[in-house]
Amino acid sequence: MSAWLASLRRGWRQGLLALCLLVTACSNGNENVLQGWVEGDFIFVSPDEQGRIEQMLVRQGDAVNKDQLLFVLDADLQEADLGVAQATLANAKQAFDRAQQLLKSQAGTQKDFDVTQALYREAQARLAAAQTRLARRRGLSPVAGLVQQVYYRAGETVPASRPIVSILPPGNVKVRFYVSEPMLARLAIDDPISFSCDGCPAGMSGKISFISQYVEYTPPVIYSQQERHKLVYLIEALPNDPKALRVGQPVDVTVNPKPASN
Repeated sequence: MSAWLASLRRGWRQGLLALCLLVTACSNGNENVLQGWVEGDFIFVSPDEQGRIEQMLVRQGDAVNKDQLLFVLDADLQEADLGVAQATLANAKQAFDRAQQLLKSQAGTQKDFDVTQALYREAQARLAAAQTRLARRRGLSPVAGLVQQVYYRAGETVPASRPIVSILPPGNVKVRFYVSEPMLARLAIDDPISFSCDGCPAGMSGKISFISQYVEYTPPVIYSQQERHKLVYLIEALPNDPKALRVGQPVDVTVNPKPASN
C-alpha cells in the first residue's frame, strides 16, 4: 500500500504542478500572487504483528489526543506467550534461588550460580518482551490530531506494519506553491506569506519553512532569459492557523520578495 500511496502522491503532485503553471500563466500579471495548495504529512498507525481487529474506536474526521486508544487487535497468541514467559521466569527464579543458597553454604559451585543467574535474567527479558507484545495489541495514537483515513474495519485481518489509521497533526499542515527561478533568490526561510481560499477565514498568513534546491520543471531547450520563467522551485510555508485548512485545498498565495538587486 505504501508504494501505491507514493505513486498516487507523485501523480497528484505532477498534476498540481501542471495546473499551477497553467493558472499562473493565465494570471493578471501580478507575479507576487501564486497558485498553491494545502498539503499534510500524515502519521500512519500500524500494528507490529498481524492480527484481527476486535474493536475500531475512531472514525474518519474524529479529533484524537496523544495516547488515545484507536483500535484493539485480538491477543490470543500474545496472551499464550505471556503465560509461557511467566512460567519460565518462575522456574528460572526457583533454580536461581536454589543455586544462590547452595553457593552460600559452599555446597554449590560458582559456575552453577552463574548459569542459573544468566537463565533468570534471560527469563526476565523474555517476560518483558511478552508483556510489550501484548500491550501493543492496543493501538494508541502517537500524536494529537485529526483522523484522516481508516483503512480497515472491525473483523478484518491486518498484516504486520500495514497502516490501520492515518492521523494529521495540526503542525504537519503546510502550504505548497512554486516560484519561478528569477524570484527564488528574493525569498528566504521565515519570510512571511499571506494566502486566501474559498471558505477560509480572512487574513490567513504563515512563514516560509522550506525552499527546494532542485528544479521541478526543465524545458527541453537551452536556458535563456526568455525561458528562465519555466524553471520553478517548490516552496513550503507553515500556516499560523492550520486547523482552518483542509488537505488538497487550493489557495492563492501572496509573497513579499525582496527588491531585485541591480
